[in-house]
Amino acid sequence: MRSRFAALRVRVAHRDYWRSEPHPEQWLLIEWPAIEKEPTKYWLSNLPASISLRNLVAITKLRWRIERDYEELKQELGLGHFEGRNWRGFHHHATLVIAAYGFLVQERCLFPPSGNSSLLQTGDIRFPLPSLPPAFTPRGATGKNRTT
Repeated sequence: MRSRFAALRVRVAHRDYWRSEPHPEQWLLIEWPAIEKEPTKYWLSNLPASISLRNLVAITKLRWRIERDYEELKQELGLGHFEGRNWRGFHHHATLVIAAYGFLVQERCLFPPSGNSSLLQTGDIRFPLPSLPPAFTPRGATGKNRTT
């Protein structure tokens, strides 16, 4: 995906007459594709003034990837298929769906062009195991070492 972008520092003037001081400065990011006659998309962002245009655009466009992942979770892996009536059941369902999605993303990375072919040849793809605190006791466990 390619496009042209411009970024300006602006102050939103929405109902400033009710405020004792004006709104803080924000970024106004403008997208103007080369094939269009005028800009097509606008975003306001409260990211720091020191951020580069490249990083501002990357963070703004990250939303597209998140939305695509969410749609894939719903359509391909069944995140939207839960029909229970309590939070705990939904939480378990969502956890399993997200774990399955993580596994599928890792598997996709094994194959070019989306992955690194040198990792495919060596098979050296490992995720670090999370460590638990020394005094950790799982919730619901019985025993003398149970923490409160």
